[in-house]
Amino acid sequence: MLALAGFAAQAMVRAGDSLLPQIAADMGITVGTASIIVTVYAITHGSSQLVSGPIGDRFGKFPTVAVACALCSVTVLACALAQSLTALAIARVGAGLTAACIVPLGMAFVGDVTSYERRQEVLGRYLTGQIIGQLFGQAAGGIVGDWLGWRAVFVLLALFFAIAAIALFRELAVNPTTRPAPNPGEGSRGFIADYAAVLASPWARFLIVAGLCEAMLVWGAFAYVGADMHLRFSLSFTLIGLIVGAFGIGGLIYVGMVRHLVLRFGQAGLARLGGVTIALSYLAIAFAPVWWIAPIAVVAIGLGFYMLHNTLQTNVTQVTPEARATAVALFSAALYIGQTIGVAVASLAIDRTGAPPIFIVSALLVPVLGFGFAAMLKRR
Repeated sequence: MLALAGFAAQAMVRAGDSLLPQIAADMGITVGTASIIVTVYAITHGSSQLVSGPIGDRFGKFPTVAVACALCSVTVLACALAQSLTALAIARVGAGLTAACIVPLGMAFVGDVTSYERRQEVLGRYLTGQIIGQLFGQAAGGIVGDWLGWRAVFVLLALFFAIAAIALFRELAVNPTTRPAPNPGEGSRGFIADYAAVLASPWARFLIVAGLCEAMLVWGAFAYVGADMHLRFSLSFTLIGLIVGAFGIGGLIYVGMVRHLVLRFGQAGLARLGGVTIALSYLAIAFAPVWWIAPIAVVAIGLGFYMLHNTLQTNVTQVTPEARATAVALFSAALYIGQTIGVAVASLAIDRTGAPPIFIVSALLVPVLGFGFAAMLKRR
């Protein structure tokens, strides 16, 4: 049920990107003007996670996700009913506020009810919803939007949120596992105390900074894969969309293999292997003599990313059990900030050097992060 909620939340993040041309045409504005709906959503969604963590620690993670899904069904439907760009932007702000807590609190809840030995496997399965949601959001924006119009996409997403809310509230009523009793020393002590507990931990600070660097390096370069394919090989935008979407296939491969990967390599081994896999994949794209190398490399980037990222996530769920949701939400916010910084920094070089040097820099630095994280895990 939580994976279904994560599916809807991640689909909401990505759906707006593909809808921009249709919204612009319908409202008689430029695509650049319409892009405000993507910007305000990203800012709201990312910043709201800083508040959602303490709320989940205070009122319960599972109930908070259920309420958030119910509210999302309303705010996302408001997006479909908006008659102006201003109204749509306001509705998107509301959707960002209500959807921000769903994924991080879902991960924190898994941390509450799953033993640490099994947690990475369970979190990997939970990731299935987000990965499929990302693929669906990008595809639905184009396919459903072309068939039925951009408003139908938001109606469909609102329906998903409503189904998730009903399922979660039912589970909350009948399943005692959704209301875990706090262990001694756990449980929210207030907004400031929760943040103080997280930031006082050197290990928590390291993981948050590592997440920021991971997002900056991986997503800062990945944002320009499509543009590079178009410039170097003159690929159609449809083919570019399929290539970029192959990232999710790598994620699904990881989910299917997560149990065996954890048993075979351990957390430190997964962090190193993930960093090396991402590096080799970016080098393959940077020096690719033919375009068909790119989709294979993008699948490998997705696989390597989740090897490293899911290992980071698993450790974040354990770093401060007394403020677990706050720690996970702070980590999630760091990912949004890191992605924004990475794309912005890379944009300063893209027009002068092209994308391949950006891919090479990422290939050099991501293994440093992976091996450094693995070394810290060994020390602990």
